[in-house]
Amino acid sequence: MVVDKKPYQWLAWLATTTLVVAASLASFVPELYFHHWAFIIANGLWIAVGFLWRENSLLWMNILLTLIYIIGLF
Repeated sequence: MVVDKKPYQWLAWLATTTLVVAASLASFVPELYFHHWAFIIANGLWIAVGFLWRENSLLWMNILLTLIYIIGLF
């Protein structure tokens, strides 16, 4: 069985790692508000992955989440 690996896996893993860090910050030190920026960075990376993979659901979900986080900062 041959499984084709999607390109840019390193970017997807970087985005995933950043997202886990953001969730950890939100859970353990929410008063510092660093998690907002970490979520914006993580979702920005996932936007790039969604674009590169041509996955519209991944792309638009992360565009909308990024907008929500940015609006939440204001």
